[in-house]
Amino acid sequence: MFLKGKSAIVTGSTSGIGLAYAKAFAAEGASVMINGFGDAAAIETERAALEATSGAKALYDAADMTKAEAIEAMVKRCHDELGGPDIIVNNAGIQHVAPIDEFPIDKWDAIIAINLTSAFHMMRASIPYMKAAKWGRIISTASAHSLVASPNKSAYVAAKHGIAGLTKTAALEVATHGITVNAISPGYVWTPLVENQIPDTMKARGLTREQVMNDVLLAAQPTKEFVTPEQVAALALFLCRDEAKSITGANMTVDGGWTAA
Repeated sequence: MFLKGKSAIVTGSTSGIGLAYAKAFAAEGASVMINGFGDAAAIETERAALEATSGAKALYDAADMTKAEAIEAMVKRCHDELGGPDIIVNNAGIQHVAPIDEFPIDKWDAIIAINLTSAFHMMRASIPYMKAAKWGRIISTASAHSLVASPNKSAYVAAKHGIAGLTKTAALEVATHGITVNAISPGYVWTPLVENQIPDTMKARGLTREQVMNDVLLAAQPTKEFVTPEQVAALALFLCRDEAKSITGANMTVDGGWTAA
């Protein structure tokens, strides 16, 4: 358990990729703070399971990722109750699919706030603790859309390109403090976020559910398979190891070959 004694905050971690990150860290002994929305009983079940796995404390925080003060309070709570934070994973994300000229302004603002600006607030609040400890790992879930674009996803693509740039800048700033900053860019992972965007894509493109899955989503991935949350989490876990301390400022793809073309 190489993360015993370390603490991690994972935003957007009540399901999908975020929960897979939390489980991976807990399996290596880290105390974990999860965050996100969902059924209270289901979240408590996951929190208790993380604690049982790690043998360390696990907490849930309902911080709203659109509010800087809530993010700062969550980071301070982690420091006060779990220590650190030693590891943060910026994973919270939402999606909306529509042409630019029909894109609702409130959806644009929410996507930029949750997918991009929240990562800045997390870094800003956490880096002082990491500098004091002379160790830290900052990981952001970007996307293949941090490297390439798709139609009808202007806000999401803009946010994920922003994550790539934020990652590089932060990595340079903290390079001499024992802190690494990296992004992981998955292709299509079968999560609620992906499943929930299928109806909008069906409407926008006039396609059936099967056509969206096979001709839109998996069309981009040469493997013709969805990435699994566990595959993404395994890379995050490696980035926390001492062997990965020279990997910083990187945007690492887990996309079935999507961006190789």
